[in-house]
Amino acid sequence: MKVKLYTLGCKVNQYETQEMTEDFIKHGFEVTLSDSEADVFVVNSCTVTAQSDKKTRQLVRRLKRNNENSIVVLTGCMPQAFPELSGNLLQADIVIGNKNNTQIILKINEYLKSHSRVVDISQHVSGELFTGEPIKDFNERTRAIIKIEDGCDRFCSYCVIPIARGRVRSKPITDIKSEAEALAKAGYIEVVLVGINLSAYGKDTGESFASAVAAACENEGIKRVRLGSLEPDHITDSVISELSKLPKLCPQFHISLQSGCDKTLKRMNRHYTVDEYLELCNKLRKAFPDCTLTTDVMVGFAGETEQDFDDTMAFVRKVGFEKVHIFPYSVREGTRAAEFDGQVEKSVKEKRVALLMELTDKIRAEFLSAQVGKTVEIIPETKQGSYIFGYTANYTPVLVKNKALEFGSLVKVKIISADSEYCYAE
Repeated sequence: MKVKLYTLGCKVNQYETQEMTEDFIKHGFEVTLSDSEADVFVVNSCTVTAQSDKKTRQLVRRLKRNNENSIVVLTGCMPQAFPELSGNLLQADIVIGNKNNTQIILKINEYLKSHSRVVDISQHVSGELFTGEPIKDFNERTRAIIKIEDGCDRFCSYCVIPIARGRVRSKPITDIKSEAEALAKAGYIEVVLVGINLSAYGKDTGESFASAVAAACENEGIKRVRLGSLEPDHITDSVISELSKLPKLCPQFHISLQSGCDKTLKRMNRHYTVDEYLELCNKLRKAFPDCTLTTDVMVGFAGETEQDFDDTMAFVRKVGFEKVHIFPYSVREGTRAAEFDGQVEKSVKEKRVALLMELTDKIRAEFLSAQVGKTVEIIPETKQGSYIFGYTANYTPVLVKNKALEFGSLVKVKIISADSEYCYAE
């Protein structure tokens, strides 16, 4: 049988799709990129926003409408967080949560025997262990993802993910080492460590987050280790000190901010103040002189006033983030914030997004311009017209007008110019 897998959402979902892909191949399935060839479709869903759920429903319905004799499997975060809603999506022949998506092939066989819908969603429980099989490859040319953590204990007032993912669970250090070794043997020289709440790694086992990063750095074939999104209050002085001793660690830190206003942070149930966040940024820039700091900012959260938004603008300007992901708050069913007073009108959110984006685009352009004259290393990844594209260790995007560069290798280049999106090098 032939199977096609669709991934919606974050890098953790991308990793888990790779897990499923390898499991399908091990059991004799052929993975295809063609809808017309597929006998089975797997939709690995995201549920971070209501819009995410809408995209999942649309995809499932389209796949069944266009391929009525196929088996459509819905898995991932949406059925885990909203089992009744997902179970009622009748175009999905099999509905299974992310807790037991390792059983997908078993459920397919069950469906083939009975020809009856299979809905099997087991809820996450406290104390469960990290599960899943290590991957041996990844569907990218130059970097692979290693999931080292799952679950979240934060319960931010706007977020449904603790329901969808359960509590913090950490991959054993030995498994991180063996997975890095397998990926290095497959030819990858850069890995990205990811998790639902990555920097909470070890909360359940007593292991150190820095030790997990060090484990990934140990393999000789791995030349770069990059980190996914981090929570600011987890990055202690001790963690910074230990990470600074790892020369393979890429000096790029995505530290989730969400708001530059203390009142808003409190309503969000975030566990830090803007002063504490700024202090962390200063410490990271001191410990990693060439580092970049990137972040997420949510605008228009329930109760956010014009002054609150102005505070966020001022804070973003003060930190000078090298890149910012900006998005408007959307009400999420099942969260405390959905019941808050002071919901902000859509037009106001859109205006605030535009204003903040204008500011951050300017800061971004200034950063890229400041890279001119530097000699850096990139890993060539793709061709873009007459250029080769790659990232530096601190995730600066670089275009090199040279078609002879070897993909998947470290190449030294000199940056000679920049625009608002790229640096150009020779």
